[in-house]
Amino acid sequence: QVQLVESGGGLVQAGDSLRLSCAASGRTFSSWSMAWFRQTPGKERERIAHISGNELTTYYADSVKGRFTISRDNAKNTVYLQMNSLKTEDTAVYFCAARRAGVAGAYDYWGQGTQVTVSS
Repeated sequence: QVQLVESGGGLVQAGDSLRLSCAASGRTFSSWSMAWFRQTPGKERERIAHISGNELTTYYADSVKGRFTISRDNAKNTVYLQMNSLKTEDTAVYFCAARRAGVAGAYDYWGQGTQVTVSS
């Protein structure tokens, strides 16, 4: 069982930066691939970034590529999402998720989400 707790959301203006954190429970954090998703009302949850357990592989959705950076600190059991040059369309609830490293498909564990609101 892995518990995930996001933090760092808030209200910012377009062009600002924000860093989200996701703290994970457990002693084998490096064995989990981690991802950030976001969701707005009426839309499907979108995966925007992913990082492998050994940090060698990352993925970004086109909508955030070049602006967002995913990273992790395995010693602190934490994954981060640095969001720069925020746009109003980045407004969403952001979730972190975990799945076993090396396994494709659905994510097994989810956080409760943190709201990010970008005003114009």
